[in-house]
Amino acid sequence: MRKLLEYQADQIEAVLTSHKAPVRVTGGSVLPQLVQFDLVPGRGVSVRKVQRCSEEVALALGASSARVTRQGGNLLLQVPRSLPRPVHLLNLQSRLTRVPPDTAILGIDETGSPLLLRLPSPEVSHVLIAGTTGSGKTVLVRSMVLSLAMNNPPRSLQMVLLDPKGHGFDALRGLPHLLRPVVTNATEALVLLADLVQEMERRDRAGIGRPRIVVVIDELADLALVGGKAMERFLTRLVQRGREAGIHLVASTQKPTAAVVGSLVKANFPARLVGAVVSPEDAKVATGVAGTHAEQLGGRGDFLLVVRGEMIRLQAAYASTKEIARTVNRSVSEFPHRRSASLSRFSQKKVVQWAETLRSGMMRQMELWKQPFA
Repeated sequence: MRKLLEYQADQIEAVLTSHKAPVRVTGGSVLPQLVQFDLVPGRGVSVRKVQRCSEEVALALGASSARVTRQGGNLLLQVPRSLPRPVHLLNLQSRLTRVPPDTAILGIDETGSPLLLRLPSPEVSHVLIAGTTGSGKTVLVRSMVLSLAMNNPPRSLQMVLLDPKGHGFDALRGLPHLLRPVVTNATEALVLLADLVQEMERRDRAGIGRPRIVVVIDELADLALVGGKAMERFLTRLVQRGREAGIHLVASTQKPTAAVVGSLVKANFPARLVGAVVSPEDAKVATGVAGTHAEQLGGRGDFLLVVRGEMIRLQAAYASTKEIARTVNRSVSEFPHRRSASLSRFSQKKVVQWAETLRSGMMRQMELWKQPFA
């Protein structure tokens, strides 16, 4: 391995020198997902000039991509490993002596240290997770849900899982922290979000924020598309005012385009977890920052955490289906399975009325979609 790294360092220096962007490779580190090289640019060599040579460097190293980024006073070149190793959530959990309340385990950062995200923090509040198919976003969401369940009793933290695709949260259905069974139907999701807005307003009036409620959405774009303006309105109100009432949103999407999630993203998602995306434009919408090069990420759990414009690259934690099942069973045996009655204000009649209204609206939308192009 050492000889290979020295050879790659020589190749990096040779390629950049030939493109009139000389650098010295002064060190680096090997992480489960990538190899990171520390660069010192020559006098007068700009960071942007080195970044423009990333494709040539990747070609010389036989890598799928190469990403050049600046962190503080350091210039880093990151290359995906040919045989990446997963970061197991349960192993990571065992390394931590204590996980603070209401805190999700994300994975490990570029130094190999565990990376956690505390939801009630003003810098976090709500989290948007974006990435194409294969980026690992659903795996990351499941790990976040599982870590919250492992480190918080249901009396202090409860969860609502919205799964429009119908299969992302199957393994989590038995968690005692769930306020409702996993919601897969758009009509039920709209009613539930309306109920959550009402609960938020009740908590605002009473000045309370406990227990925490974490609303997790596996595909925000699908939900917003099917639910229309009503769904968007409820989601916007929750992300704008939910933190003070102890309600937090964690939403993922594979379509981080301005047309699909632009207005929701602008509303208030301070923390972003961005995996591989299709284009620099999608990267800018997803991260809220230009020049992140998220389109160069390697997928399979390779993510950027963006908070207040600061970026940390991480390898997302992974839990297998068997590990999730064991953890859910352990949680069920540890905590009696009780669901809170606080989200049951809508009568069955009201639910039926909502459903009929939505259904008629959806039918009109479908008829419009069926019309041939002019």
